[in-house]
Amino acid sequence: MSSVAHVVEVMRVRPEAPPRRALADVADHLGISPSGAAEVTGIALNTGLVVPGDLYAALPGARSHGADHVAAAVEAGAVAVLTDADGAQRVDTDLPVLVVDEPRSRLAELSAWFYDHPATSMTTFGITGTQGKTTSTYLAEAALAGHRSAVVGTIGTRIAGVPADSALTTPEAPALQALFAVMREERVEACAMEVSSHAMVQGRVDGVVFDVAAFLNLGRDHLDFHGDMEEYFLAKAALFTPEHARRGVVNVDDPYGRRLLDLTPLDVVTFSSEGAAADWRAANVRPHRLGTELEVLGPNGLELELSVPLPGVFNVSNALAVVAGLATAGFDATALAAGIAGSTGVPGRMERVEAGQEFTAIVDYAHKPDAVVAVLSALRPVTPGRLVIVIGAGGDRDQGKRPIMGAAAAEHADLVVVTDDNPRTEDAALIRAEVLRGAADGPGAAIEVAGRREAIAHAVALAHRGDTVVVAGKGHEQGQEVDGVVHPFDDKAVLRELIEEHA
Repeated sequence: MSSVAHVVEVMRVRPEAPPRRALADVADHLGISPSGAAEVTGIALNTGLVVPGDLYAALPGARSHGADHVAAAVEAGAVAVLTDADGAQRVDTDLPVLVVDEPRSRLAELSAWFYDHPATSMTTFGITGTQGKTTSTYLAEAALAGHRSAVVGTIGTRIAGVPADSALTTPEAPALQALFAVMREERVEACAMEVSSHAMVQGRVDGVVFDVAAFLNLGRDHLDFHGDMEEYFLAKAALFTPEHARRGVVNVDDPYGRRLLDLTPLDVVTFSSEGAAADWRAANVRPHRLGTELEVLGPNGLELELSVPLPGVFNVSNALAVVAGLATAGFDATALAAGIAGSTGVPGRMERVEAGQEFTAIVDYAHKPDAVVAVLSALRPVTPGRLVIVIGAGGDRDQGKRPIMGAAAAEHADLVVVTDDNPRTEDAALIRAEVLRGAADGPGAAIEVAGRREAIAHAVALAHRGDTVVVAGKGHEQGQEVDGVVHPFDDKAVLRELIEEHA
């Protein structure tokens, strides 16, 4: 971990010594003639992230064109604008304007060049999958104890143990390359990074060739963006090409993982937590209330003991992905296993809430059908009493998964309390109705409680010794979005408070 972690509260997101490139050199790299003279010290595509000296990338978007916001970029200190022909017609500025076709497709490689390809100074481990990405990056950080490491993902970015501010699972290309430049300054040896399907489609990681890329699984999610499962799979599969990765690590327990083996041209290492023939596999798996003990059988007769301090076979799979991936990258497997055993868990992922109660209370980010099944299946064997889940579904997202989530919850829990997640701009009651429709035919009972706090309170009031209450869907999130407004709401804090009130 970083020697400065005790004095630095938040890591910078730009390098201390930024590049200083002439605008003419930037234009030459893009294959165009410069329209003016300036010195560029950074790149940003969000006006809120522009700092003095930046090239502002004004890209076309779903709702507006970045060129319409050039005035804000100028006020923040931008020295030039990169845009397309349409954007060039929209801008009203005296700044130099660089015009290229499809600027988004050029931005990632430009950003990597601008910062002198900082990711090549460290081992890069890209992790993709519908569920388990965040947990796997946390386990990778734990596995790399003794090495200077970094993590980039949904919960945030940490560089040598120090948090840095980042909003997206996979940051946009300019921000990502700037973070890699900071990691290089901090002498980071390895970075574990979540790679979302959105990031692949939008080209955010086009300037990175990961040393190892891991495929965890594929289940229904993001179909509002991708359209269907085939497009979703192909977006994930694009990571496993020479343009994006040198080697692959693939879960052969997953049918899409097995399909990926036939598609990828990369050298691939396989893993299995369910006993399938693979290069790395789990044996003698011994689950318990707090996690799982197992043996790992690896290449060349390797055998080692692994303790995963998170419950559920899906976390065995996540841990295997980390050991296989980082060992493939050259790290010692025994040391990796020792690091994982010391992991302190992942915020909002199978996170226990202890407030002196006689039942088990869990907060988990499960907001997809497969994740709901995985969480409840992990908790059922260690729950002598009733298994209760508080669940909802997000608005303005894939509507088709809502009844599927309700059905999954009712199939695997004894009681389903359907409530609001992030309704966003939709009618919350209609979302609940869709979830309830799916839960209606399951063996578990289902009830509707509109307010999220009230729903959690209802579940807590019903819980007895030996029961398990799972509050699912939001995990680490600190707010609830209703009608475009994010209201403060922390499932973990609310659950603890309600347990204490009920005691």
